[in-house]
Amino acid sequence: MLAGDLALAGVLVLIGLGVEDIDNGSAARMLASAVAVVVLTLLRRRLPVSTLVAGSVVGVYLPGAFLVAIPLGWSAGRRIVGVGRALGAFTGAFALAVVLSVVKEWSQGRAVLIVVFSALMFLAMVVMPGLASRYWSQRHTLLRALQERNAQLLRERAMVAGQARLRERQRIAQDMHDSLGHQLALISVHTGALEVDPVLTDRQREAVGVLRQASVAAMHELREVVGILRDGVEAPLPVEEAQPAARGVAGIAGIVESARSAGTDVRLTTAGQPRPLVAACDHAAYRIAQEALTNAYKHAPGAPITVELRYEDDSLVVEIANGPAAGPGAGEVVSGGQGLTGLRERARLVGGMVYAGTAEGGGFRVAGVLPYGTEPAGAEEAGPGAVADDFGQQVQARTLSGNAGPVDWDAVDRKLLNGSRVGGVTLGCGIAVAAVVVLLIVIGAAVALLVGSVSDATIGRAEYDEIQVGEPESAVRSRLPSGDTILTDGLDRKGPPIPRGASCLALLAEGGGDWDSDSVFRFCFKDGKLVEKQAYEAKQ
Repeated sequence: MLAGDLALAGVLVLIGLGVEDIDNGSAARMLASAVAVVVLTLLRRRLPVSTLVAGSVVGVYLPGAFLVAIPLGWSAGRRIVGVGRALGAFTGAFALAVVLSVVKEWSQGRAVLIVVFSALMFLAMVVMPGLASRYWSQRHTLLRALQERNAQLLRERAMVAGQARLRERQRIAQDMHDSLGHQLALISVHTGALEVDPVLTDRQREAVGVLRQASVAAMHELREVVGILRDGVEAPLPVEEAQPAARGVAGIAGIVESARSAGTDVRLTTAGQPRPLVAACDHAAYRIAQEALTNAYKHAPGAPITVELRYEDDSLVVEIANGPAAGPGAGEVVSGGQGLTGLRERARLVGGMVYAGTAEGGGFRVAGVLPYGTEPAGAEEAGPGAVADDFGQQVQARTLSGNAGPVDWDAVDRKLLNGSRVGGVTLGCGIAVAAVVVLLIVIGAAVALLVGSVSDATIGRAEYDEIQVGEPESAVRSRLPSGDTILTDGLDRKGPPIPRGASCLALLAEGGGDWDSDSVFRFCFKDGKLVEKQAYEAKQ
């Protein structure tokens, strides 16, 4: 900010020195103009009212510092708090500039022209930048307030949604605990009692033990799921209870061994160089093997099952296949109907896929392809505008084009801020252009008025010479223009002393004068007669 102000001051100083040189300003006045520009530019942000008033005074007496009024008006319009205070500051600066200009040029006798010119210059160089700056500042403040309110609403909505999800999770967790927990506890108790029944054979007792261990493991997993649903963290397990089997690729051997213990013909093979998987893919591989083995138990009892783990170059393939059922099923099969659907969804979320279908020669085959990588599916495609739902799915956020999905509020904020900056610059340029156009129109109208009044303010040398002192005033005035224009205002007082008691008519000489002086013909009347006529040069 300081560097920008210094650069602006440097540019204004260079332009001001050029203006002072054209106006034949002294070295002291050039130095004063440069110092005034630098000081006012550096202080305009901290003291907007004082610098605005001081700039109005300095611009009257130091032509090289008049351009500093533009940044002073911009800062004052933006930084003065309160409409009344801003209006008072601009009005006071305007009145001070006009009064001082009239006082300075009073000897020239053109007060009306000075007032009009000063008002136009103040309007174009101070008022217009101030209005543009104030509008831009208020619009920027409004947009910032809207963005803060929008952020607050989003936070509140997220809190309400989080509370609703938490209540729903707690309800689901309570239902699971009350229903499944009770049933699993009954299974564990009854299988435990059946395991020590002396009537059973060793083979039967071993099978019942497998059932009891399965129910205990299921109870552990249910407790973890209930803990995650209720609190968002895994529930701790009691020390005295057995730890559940690892739910990853390393745990597949455990569920295969459990199936063998229950009397199922299961073979596990591994091909390729084992490689580590990320947690989500590791857990998905375990669930694919677990669900496929469960389906094989239910739908093809007695059929041999093969479980194969193939570590390929870019992915792990988990394949479970069973032959046709060895005999009729045990009766109605209890199934939720969502096992394979859940596996496909789980694999999709980690960037993999699951195939399920009949195998050659009968039987069924389930194969899952899981990547080794760390990014969930769709993370790269979703990009920075994506948001994750409660299940980890990546959903592409809706942009401002109107596509379906959640709103990308970051894009909205960026658009609002960019629109604010572009709109502020556009508005400032538009107001500046409008001010220039208005100024040009006024100047054009003034020029047209002056050109139209030239005939009322000028006479030729021959007309001046024809008029003789002593002629009646009425005869002389009838031969002369009226001289009632701003072009002749004050010219009668710039020549020799006016005779006592006389009234004079001053007119411009046609084609006379230089760029800094006017050739004047003056006629003075007293007691109804022309008592004096003078020709002289009047400094502008």
